[in-house]
Amino acid sequence: MQVLALLQSRFRSALESCDCLSAVDDLANYAALIRPAGNPKFGDYQANCAMPLAKLVSGFNPRELAQQIVDHLRIDDLCDPPTIAGPGFINLRLADKFLNDHMVRMLDDPRCLVERAASPQKIIIDYSSPNVAKPMHVGHIRSTVIGDSLARVLRFLGHEVITDNHLGDWGTQFGIIIYGYKHFGDPETVSQNPVPELAKLYRIVHQLMGYQKSVAGLPKLKAEIEKLKAERAAAVAEAEQAEGKDAKKKRKLADAAGKKLSAAEAALRAAQESIAAVESDPVVGQQASAHPNINQAVLDETSKLHRGDAENLQLWNEFLPFCKDEIERVYDRLHVSFDHTYGESYYHPMLADVVEDLQANGLATESDGAICVFLDDFDAPMIIRKSDGAYLYATTDLATLRFRLKTFDPDEILYVVDTRQGEHFEKLFAVARLTGLDQVKLVHVNFGTVLGEDGRPMKTRSGSLIGLESLLDDAVDAAYQVVCDPDRLVKLEPPMDEAEQKSVAEAVGIGAIKYADLGHDRASDYRFNLAKMVALSGNTATYAQYSFARTVSILNRVGVDESDVSQRVQTDGINLNHPAERALALKLLQFDDALHSVYADYGPNHLVEYVYATAEAFSKFNDQCHVMNAESAEVQTTRLALVVLTGRVIRQALQLLGIDVVQRM
Repeated sequence: MQVLALLQSRFRSALESCDCLSAVDDLANYAALIRPAGNPKFGDYQANCAMPLAKLVSGFNPRELAQQIVDHLRIDDLCDPPTIAGPGFINLRLADKFLNDHMVRMLDDPRCLVERAASPQKIIIDYSSPNVAKPMHVGHIRSTVIGDSLARVLRFLGHEVITDNHLGDWGTQFGIIIYGYKHFGDPETVSQNPVPELAKLYRIVHQLMGYQKSVAGLPKLKAEIEKLKAERAAAVAEAEQAEGKDAKKKRKLADAAGKKLSAAEAALRAAQESIAAVESDPVVGQQASAHPNINQAVLDETSKLHRGDAENLQLWNEFLPFCKDEIERVYDRLHVSFDHTYGESYYHPMLADVVEDLQANGLATESDGAICVFLDDFDAPMIIRKSDGAYLYATTDLATLRFRLKTFDPDEILYVVDTRQGEHFEKLFAVARLTGLDQVKLVHVNFGTVLGEDGRPMKTRSGSLIGLESLLDDAVDAAYQVVCDPDRLVKLEPPMDEAEQKSVAEAVGIGAIKYADLGHDRASDYRFNLAKMVALSGNTATYAQYSFARTVSILNRVGVDESDVSQRVQTDGINLNHPAERALALKLLQFDDALHSVYADYGPNHLVEYVYATAEAFSKFNDQCHVMNAESAEVQTTRLALVVLTGRVIRQALQLLGIDVVQRM
């Protein structure tokens, strides 16, 4: 049940009934200015529409206008009489009968009063999308868990969701592996242990490519630094001479110049470190000397594959299944699955038609041998075919969009891809509009970067991104140390055997990473801290899972199950008398609102915040309201019902985040 939406609807009717507001447009936007109250003493919800509306009408101050709104408000079936506070806040408190009745209804509803969409949308979610020629790394975690959670939530809300893992199975990464196999690989070793051997070959070639690129770019980078030093010095001098507002502006320009210089110097250090790492290793140094043109050679191998070269195509067909198996093992561990897995190779036969159609419609033209789409709002064009005939991601994405529209006829397509690809998707959506492919809602669900404790992208000492599977192993190990601590285990009865300990550690460890990632605003970077992620206190998956386990423990100690509690409620009803009971019930009733917030913002963090708030409300309830030793059987029935509902809501919410619960911790 969407309590917030119901209140907003009633307020909209009240605003539309006020004669003094008849000339105001978009009253629905003002009706939406209702939020849960920050302090229970002010009620459960607070409407803040009177203050901004008072600026648009004459003859009323905000308090007087608030009274006009309240006079037209019809919420007797939902709330106690509204009160007006301060400059015009309208405070609302849900009626006790309303809360009691809806707790009874929630107990009888396995969906926890979450209604299915009246007008279901067909939504494609494109997420994860790793390059299959190399092991998944920490950079893949965000797209994978955000996309998976969005799919779960939207399905639960009643929408038709189609998930698609757009695998990178056809690009330069396979050119890297093919080149590595031909020049550094041993066929027998690869055939005996393909996954780690192919990964090793990828790392060898990738390092050599980075080395040659760094060497080639070093003079330009040094020249750029000298130029930026001069620009910063000039900007600092101007700032020192400026006065007043102009001085502030000049200081900002000087700071910006300093940041550009720092970034260039950091890039120089990284390039020098890359060069030193190769040249200090005799074996790798010799390989670098023997392969000076490796970057172009890799592109040539990729181009041969795309042209259907028999040898490269055979190697691709041989290596691809092993690469996919490696990725599937990680997905299985994360409990992530997809309806479709169409790799880039699937769309390759369609790319020539995409280019030809754009040219035929006068949207694509030749520029220096490449075929480009020039867009008014962008400095650089979208290149759809390079001068050597190779296609790009943009071409594949256009072909993919055409295929999805024809095959699935969706209402909406979500691309869960990191923020750095923002301009790519802006251009893609712009071309879609020009070509009539914009009848579907296209959304770039962007996200930030996972950082280490030092505030930089998480990497190993060698400079490569940390492997995702090793990250999961570390999380499970850390969880084991916390939840399977011997001092905690001795308190459990019956004892927890080794198999159960491992199962709990796996659920808690994997859940910790997912929850921490999903708990941040998706557009923000965040720092990865395992110790905080697996802590039993604070806003962590471990705390939420422990809260669920406590509900199970309480029911077990009382000796009842959910069906027993339902039968007792039929006789005794639910009567919320203690403030902690009421606060918990109110939070449980807001589950539907939290899920709709996820959809509105494409942000699972709203659900994480809800889970934590619910767990906190349950903790206070558990401290203040005895269940086993309740004052009467009727009071115990109410409290048992709240325990059952808390467990049910937390379990369902965690499942929608892709996180398992455990029966005891």
